Amino acid sequence: MPLPFPSRAVPVVLAGAVTALLAACGPSAAAGPAAPPRTAAAPATSSPFSTGPASALPAATPAQDPVDVRTRESTLSIPSAGISGLRVVPYEGTTDDVPGTRIQDRGHAASPYGKRGGVGPGQVGNFLVTAHRLSAGGPLRDLPAVAEGDTVTVTAGGVEYTYEITATRKTSFRSQRSLDEQRAAVPGSPGATPTQAMITISTCATPEDHAEGNFWSDAQGNPEHRIDKIGVLRKTATAP
Repeated sequence: MPLPFPSRAVPVVLAGAVTALLAACGPSAAAGPAAPPRTAAAPATSSPFSTGPASALPAATPAQDPVDVRTRESTLSIPSAGISGLRVVPYEGTTDDVPGTRIQDRGHAASPYGKRGGVGPGQVGNFLVTAHRLSAGGPLRDLPAVAEGDTVTVTAGGVEYTYEITATRKTSFRSQRSLDEQRAAVPGSPGATPTQAMITISTCATPEDHAEGNFWSDAQGNPEHRIDKIGVLRKTATAP
């Protein structure tokens, strides 16, 4: 016997029934599981030595291989100080410790990383670089003359990182607080969470200390004070 309505109407009737059932169960059943609540972003932490928004990082970063950039050697160039291609040797430790001083004694710059050290080039945090000013060829002899707005270029693994100097500070080796500020992930702010890639370039203030009659030195021969130049990453590009 023929049906009282065309067979093609069955899917329409069933679809209508399903729609009505979902509507009866409420909007959440029809739309699927509710999205998880959004978590408010933590406020950015700025440093007294940074300029501009704390979250302002370069828009694009060239692809890198899986090697930890902290362990990769790099080169440092500071045009305003006549420095070009200074070898930067990474090591696990902290600024101007025994291993770091040995690296500097060979005429290179040393870059500590790890729990008590810094990060690698271009990474969020504090990329620490130290070198001699008077001995071993004095690669950072003219660092004190570097001014705010000058640029610093670090090249590692085929990537070129350009930092802008934003501040100068003095570190005292006789003050743990001062050392903590130098080595902090956010320079000058121990315990703060970093949101920018920054650099601290440090060398001895021996001439200045001696001129003031301060001849104190530590076991590695470091004078009491060091001159630090603080910079913020402004550009990342493929090395030429």
